Amino acid sequence: MNARPASFHPYARLLHWSMAILIVAMLFVGVGMASTVSPLRQTLLALHRPLGLALLVLVALRLAVRLRHRPPPLPAALPAWQRHAAGASHGLLYGLMFALPLVGWAMLSAGDYPLTLAPGLTLPPIVPRDAALYALRRRAHTALALLLFGTVLLHLAAALQHAWLRRDGVMASMAPWRRRPGQSG
Repeated sequence: MNARPASFHPYARLLHWSMAILIVAMLFVGVGMASTVSPLRQTLLALHRPLGLALLVLVALRLAVRLRHRPPPLPAALPAWQRHAAGASHGLLYGLMFALPLVGWAMLSAGDYPLTLAPGLTLPPIVPRDAALYALRRRAHTALALLLFGTVLLHLAAALQHAWLRRDGVMASMAPWRRRPGQSG
């Protein structure tokens, strides 16, 4: 059995930080869409839909990278409850990153709104047209987005706790920059 690495695979780091930027952008775009009735809303919708599908593809790639390249171990001194919380929060993040775009696609399908990525490239509906299902999926999409926002904030707080308080190398293992051998985290 191979030893676990000291830091995340470069592809994992690239996907993590790229997706982090896109997810934060998507949360702000979503709030902007929900809070405006101006012509800007159509622009935000046109941006939100393909970015959501891009995130769905990226999370699938990210999961494949994670399964192929094991993440570094958590520090041995980390309390058991924090290990469990880390595992649960990562599971929740992955679940939400898959669920949000799929629920959004189902919402659009139920509302009979075509999901057009580019001129001539429209994805098929994944559920039948149904106004009640549309309303349910819309509420679910909003609730999941709020849950994602809260989970991202907790993830950020945990990362900062590892970086600033524990100084245990966990944050450095996912840092977008490469550590040189012998450099402390």
